[in-house]
This record gives sequence, C-alpha cells and structure tokens, in this order.
Amino acid sequence: MARLPSNAEPTPVSTGVGLRAEHYDDVLSRRPGVGWFEVHSENYFGAGGKPHHYLTQIRRDYPLSLHGVGLSLGAAEAPNKSHLNKLKGLIDRYQPFLVSEHLSWSSVNGRYLNDLLPLPYTEATLEHISGQIARVQDVLGRQILIENVSSYLEYETSTVPEWEYLTAVAERSGCGILLDVNNIYVNSRNHGFDPLTFLNAVPIAPVQEIHLAGFTVNRFDDGEILIDTHNQRVADDVWELYRRAIHRFRAVPTLIEWDTDVPPFDVLLDEARKADTIRSEKRVRVA
Repeated sequence: MARLPSNAEPTPVSTGVGLRAEHYDDVLSRRPGVGWFEVHSENYFGAGGKPHHYLTQIRRDYPLSLHGVGLSLGAAEAPNKSHLNKLKGLIDRYQPFLVSEHLSWSSVNGRYLNDLLPLPYTEATLEHISGQIARVQDVLGRQILIENVSSYLEYETSTVPEWEYLTAVAERSGCGILLDVNNIYVNSRNHGFDPLTFLNAVPIAPVQEIHLAGFTVNRFDDGEILIDTHNQRVADDVWELYRRAIHRFRAVPTLIEWDTDVPPFDVLLDEARKADTIRSEKRVRVA
C-alpha cells in the first residue's frame, strides 16, 4: 500500500470549498474562515503565471487538496506519463494534504473526451483499474483517493454493485475513498437503488473525504434524469444523506463543489456553514 509522505500536512477535519479563479481576490483580501481549499490539478500544470501567483499566496494561509480529472485511470492504456509527472511536480510544490482522482475513464488511444465516464463493473475492469491506481501511487510516492462518479447509463455486462466495486478497488489498490454524497444520490435516482444501501455498504476506514454539490433535473415526457452539473446549491435530500454520512464516517473533511455558473464567494461560504452545522450536531437520528 502506498503511504503518505512524512512531510504531508495533517488532514483538516473541517469544511472546505473549491477554489475558482473568480474568487482569488476575495480569498486574498478577506482571508475567510474556511477550513481549506481544493483545486483541480490540471489547472495548475503550467510552470507559472496568474494561477500559481495566486495559489502560492493562498497556500501560505490554507491547507490544500489536489483533485484531478485527467488521469483516465480506467482507460485501457496506462496513464499519460507527462500528465503524471506534472501532477507529481505539483504535489512536490504545494504539499497537499490529499490528492484525488475518479473511478472513471475518459480517453482512447491518447484522445480525450470531456467527461468522466463510468466503467462496466466487472472482475476484469476491477483488476485493471486497481493495478493502474497502485502504479500511480508508486510513482507519486503516496496514497491517492478515488471518487465515485455520477452516471447516466448502466452496462449490461456489469456484475458487481457500484458500492462493492468501489470498496474492492480500495482494498486491492490501497487507495482511499473520496465519497461523493451528491453522486450517490444522483445515481440512486437515475438507476433506482436506495442511496442508504450504498452509504452503509462502504467501509468506514478508507473514506477520507466527502464531496457535496448541486445537480440539475432534466425532465422528459417519459421520465427524468439527474445531471451532476455542480452549478446549484446542495439539494435538501442530499443534505439529509450527508447527515447520515457524517453519522457513519464521523471526522472526515467535507468539500463544497461549484464548477459552473460560479456564484459570489459568499454563496459557497453559506453552503460550507450548512455543512459545518450538520457536522456539529450532537446527535443524528438514523432510521
């Protein structure tokens, strides 16, 4: 199992928000009382410029996590070496307390799609992606977290429930789990399962971070589909599922994601305060 390097910063048990360029000046001028920030790794693969100018200053005052979207761990080919080397350089430069990626694929023969596509949940793909993750951790010299993704179709060839598949990936590769509670809810609605079945099946120990975000409902004559758009406030049902998650997984950092139609920074802070309120509840009723 890959281990965190000895100089990695301790994990903050608090709520963070995704850092967006629109909010750089707000963060630097106000020094808000937010626990930490997460950035998309690929946005900082350049050697310098405005992104690093701001991120260097913000990193002095806040813990940081790196969240990748481009390794395409489930693809047939190995992760791009240049991409992996840039990620390692970014880790060395900013010493994030967590590094994460997705349980997905997005490339074929070096051509990349602008989406995080689900895998067929089979023994063959489980063995493949577990090996990919283990090799990435060896290159980086540390454990990474793997996030469950939203999906809008299911493969006929899948033989393993998503929650069992995610658990097995963590067991075989030694990775941690980034549990996206919004994605659990979205998939439960799209594919017709009880979200508590997923939540209660994931073991406690590997879960090291939780994501929250908003979704959009697309309605049709014969039904509807939930899309993980990250452009809304967290839905009430997702807040309730988060309450259950905190009861189960306890002291893990939580992130508020908002990637498109980015609102004023105070909206993200308000969502973070809601998460903090739930985290501070003395008792949570569980049916």
